[in-house]
Amino acid sequence: MPSIRRRLFVTVAAASLLLAAALVIAPLVGSTSISMSRVFDRSTPFADNTDAQIFFIARLPRVLAAALVGASLAAAGVVLQALLRNPLATSDTLGVASGAALGAMIAITFHLDFRVAGISSIPLASFIGSVAALGVIYALSSARRRGLSTTVLLLGGVTMQAFFSAVILFLQYWADFTDTGRTLRWLMGTLDVGSYAPIVAVLPVVAAAFGILATLPRPLDLISLGSEAAAARGVDVVRAERLALVSASLSTAAAVSLAGPVGFIGLIVPHLVRLIVGSDHRLVIPASMLGGAAFLIACDLVARTAFAPLELPVGIVTALIGGPFFLWLLLRAAR
Repeated sequence: MPSIRRRLFVTVAAASLLLAAALVIAPLVGSTSISMSRVFDRSTPFADNTDAQIFFIARLPRVLAAALVGASLAAAGVVLQALLRNPLATSDTLGVASGAALGAMIAITFHLDFRVAGISSIPLASFIGSVAALGVIYALSSARRRGLSTTVLLLGGVTMQAFFSAVILFLQYWADFTDTGRTLRWLMGTLDVGSYAPIVAVLPVVAAAFGILATLPRPLDLISLGSEAAAARGVDVVRAERLALVSASLSTAAAVSLAGPVGFIGLIVPHLVRLIVGSDHRLVIPASMLGGAAFLIACDLVARTAFAPLELPVGIVTALIGGPFFLWLLLRAAR
């Protein structure tokens, strides 16, 4: 049996090649064909180079946003499935994504039009909403000194999600038709970030989440077997569970503030990765992050080109793929 270092090298190399292929191909494909030689033609001023404008302004930021969002949501799915010992747990489970959606809805409905460091009010309000939801979840986790109660977290998350969804529906009912259209499009998930500024803004949050996650593979392996088993093997269960919760929530907050509530990434990708590499989180975490990035880039490519020049929200594409996959998981669990 190959050593874990060799398996890790092979896994990361294969997933990195997949992501690299997606990053190279996706910006070149679209309703308008472009030439790479024309894109990097320095003899033509950028203002007159249509191919370069399409590549660097319209497509490349979108592809980079898809990679960041896909990696963040996949990582959050891995952590929550291990933390809650529930194979169907995703970033929506704890209500963080719904809190982010509510923040964006408030910004759109009440026309909160401001910018901070080039970032518009919608992603900022979305991030604030997700952090507020994280605060509630963390308070629930802190109320128990012997570790997290998965039942409390699941019930609290479902309750928060239902409450936030009710407020969102109320705001949609109260808003005018123009605002309702904007909110519906945002709630479907969109990667049309328009510039590099929103991507740069969420990078510190994503880096912090991934930095915490890098310390958790072994604790997650043991926690997934049960808190008592983890504690018997020297894991500080309370600390590890809270770090995992913060990591997953920050990843979700950054992703949703950037692209809206894109569903099923945190469900599909971790399970596909486990089918290929097994359940060792030293392999599952990096493979899921790289695979999630490549998967969402591919989904966004389909959303951009399937009905060109009409563009689908990427959340519709991931839902069309994720729905049947979710049913397959239920049938597999039942058997």
